[in-house]
Amino acid sequence: AAGGVKEAVLMAKEYAPFVRKIEVEVENLDMLKEALEAGADIIMLDNMDNATMTEAVAIIKGANPSIKTEASGNMNIPRLKEVAATGVDYISVGALTHTVKAMDISMNIMVD
Repeated sequence: AAGGVKEAVLMAKEYAPFVRKIEVEVENLDMLKEALEAGADIIMLDNMDNATMTEAVAIIKGANPSIKTEASGNMNIPRLKEVAATGVDYISVGALTHTVKAMDISMNIMVD
């Protein structure tokens, strides 16, 4: 909608130049390069396989070690250890919220 990753980040920076952290979600290494050029503070690596994530983290940390990285998309508890090994700073696991089953809890309080 903004014309690209770089344009969107620049618009966000113009809107709130000093009170912001800008996170950009990227799906491939081309988008990653745009996010780096635009000066993103946090880069979310979405739906990437482990090899691509490892490469993306190396590119990001090589460009600017202060940029935080987040893995997201197709994450689940069994996959956490191998995703953590890619070097990302954070891992988002949507399954914790979108596939949880409700538990019926009743709290009866007895007063003497």
